Amino acid sequence: MTTFSNLQEDALHKIPLRITDTTLRDAHQSLWATRMRTEDILNIIDVIDNVGYYSLEMWGGATFDVCMRFLRENPWERLRAIKKRAQNTPLQMLLRGQNLVGYKNYSDDVVDKFVNLAVKNGIDIFRCFDALNDTRNLEASIKAVKKYGAHAQGTLAYTISPAHTEELYVAAAKEQVQLGVDSLCIKDMAGILSPLRAERLVSALIKEIDVPIQIHSHATSGMATPAYVEGVRAGAGAIDCAISPMAGFTAQPPVETLVAIFSETNYSTGLDLDALAEVAGYFNTLRDQREVEAGARKSIIDPNILIHQIPGGMISNFRSQLSKQGALDKLDDALEEVTRVRKDLGYPPLVTPTSQIVGTQAVMNVIAGERYAVVPNEVKEYVRGKYGRPPAPMSPEFIAQILGDGTPIDHRPADDIEPMLPTVTDELDPSYVRDDEDILSYTIFPEVALEYFSWRSLPEAERPPIPADLEYAEATKANQSDAAQETVAPQEGGISPAQQVHENDYQGIGYIVSQSSGLQLDELTITKGDFSLSLRAKGAQPAAATPQVASVQPKQADAPAEPSAPSPTSSVEAYEDPVRSPLTGTFYTSSAPDKPDFVQVGDVVQEGDVVCIVEAMKLFNEITAPKSGTVQAIFVSNGDAVEKDAPLLAIE
Repeated sequence: MTTFSNLQEDALHKIPLRITDTTLRDAHQSLWATRMRTEDILNIIDVIDNVGYYSLEMWGGATFDVCMRFLRENPWERLRAIKKRAQNTPLQMLLRGQNLVGYKNYSDDVVDKFVNLAVKNGIDIFRCFDALNDTRNLEASIKAVKKYGAHAQGTLAYTISPAHTEELYVAAAKEQVQLGVDSLCIKDMAGILSPLRAERLVSALIKEIDVPIQIHSHATSGMATPAYVEGVRAGAGAIDCAISPMAGFTAQPPVETLVAIFSETNYSTGLDLDALAEVAGYFNTLRDQREVEAGARKSIIDPNILIHQIPGGMISNFRSQLSKQGALDKLDDALEEVTRVRKDLGYPPLVTPTSQIVGTQAVMNVIAGERYAVVPNEVKEYVRGKYGRPPAPMSPEFIAQILGDGTPIDHRPADDIEPMLPTVTDELDPSYVRDDEDILSYTIFPEVALEYFSWRSLPEAERPPIPADLEYAEATKANQSDAAQETVAPQEGGISPAQQVHENDYQGIGYIVSQSSGLQLDELTITKGDFSLSLRAKGAQPAAATPQVASVQPKQADAPAEPSAPSPTSSVEAYEDPVRSPLTGTFYTSSAPDKPDFVQVGDVVQEGDVVCIVEAMKLFNEITAPKSGTVQAIFVSNGDAVEKDAPLLAIE
């Protein structure tokens, strides 16, 4: 009788199938909000290293900034510690092309230095991708990976649209092969790759390029496992999986399932089943300590992903964003609007950062009740071509609607970025810097790195609690509250603070900190990417690493009778038709802490001039003057939270 064990023992006579384990990166990013600690990994890495995987994806993506922001860990130290212990299995990272591990393009010298240090610290394989599959955005990273002797894996960000034909994917693959990639990954970040499309796409690629093909998918729609089977049968030589307690739903398919399936074919994974069982037992126990909200996986399959193609984490962000705007009832409208916005923008794949760009614009269109009445800076930059070339051309009418008289660029976006490393540390306290890796962390995430450096510099006994520990404590309290009859009051839209923490990394943190520490906060900024969590207790001065918040003062000039700026609490009744906030968010007087204010009291503005910014949903929205005139009053201080329709300033 042929048994599972017999088939494994006969593996030497079969075709090897390589498996990349995503448990240490994408799996916990998808299921645990990236909350796995370095200690969690080191406690089991010796066993994982002996499973027989092709590679371990354990770095990059969101792990880099979450290490510093929420775990108070050094991501470089995590890499070094794992490399020291994992001697048998290559280490792999996800690199966002010119974005590296951030959310915007960085200069070529930063890309080169980052790859250099990543290789030096232990990365063997770099999966380089661009959200738009614009090869120009991959040039610098692939060149650097090859320069420093690592494996460069090119990537096709997979999506479905009228523009995304097999011919388009094959053309992009050929361009990446010309750059020198050693292998190519089909990256299906939403889990929408069907078995038939997997077979057809892999077959088309194998006919045209001569590098190994790997498939990465998510289990969200339920199609990932059969897509893997058909893709491998068509010629793909590697797949991405996660250990079973960390698999399924928005993570990858379980490795044990795929091992069993392929054991009945002429393919062999060659993995150690006993080691897999030990790893599964470990993470099954750890899950209760790291999955922030008990019962967070409310569903096994999300069939709606096949309609709107929105990655799993983005749906929960939608819910949180709409709740904050008092418009949770418009969720279905926002999901439908995503499809329309995506078409307007040339069908970009929905992966960081384009998923945030498309999703936030859709939410704003629904909230405003008028399409593109409010356009974030990031959307304008996308239309200008600063993120790259869209898969399909945008209409001239749409470009004019967003840019006015402006025109998109026709060259590689990074060509416009001056070298950053020569001056990046000019204002950084030298005492914070311990090595070159710290400089790179600061370059990519300045505010986040400063918070971490400041925390790290304190004596251990004086360090504030780790944000992730506060999250877990509050979530545990909330989960136990029903039995204790101490239910945490839901916030607007029916979402409790603990739920918001699980559903969105950047929501609910202020509640947790204030409840845990007893602080009464009069300033709270929760953003993403290059902007970090900022908390300030009543009466306290901002920390050195936090941008200064100053009241708007009247512009000094010789002109007589210049009006004075009122305090933020001044009455607005004296002014007709003040400029109002189109949505709930944070008011800013300038585009960055080191930039001058757009306007001050007494300035003359023309209709259409930018007068302020309201940051909401992690994007920055320029507010323009509705008419020409003189700025008579500014009612809000820089950094203040504002509600939808709140008066911002008066122009007469």
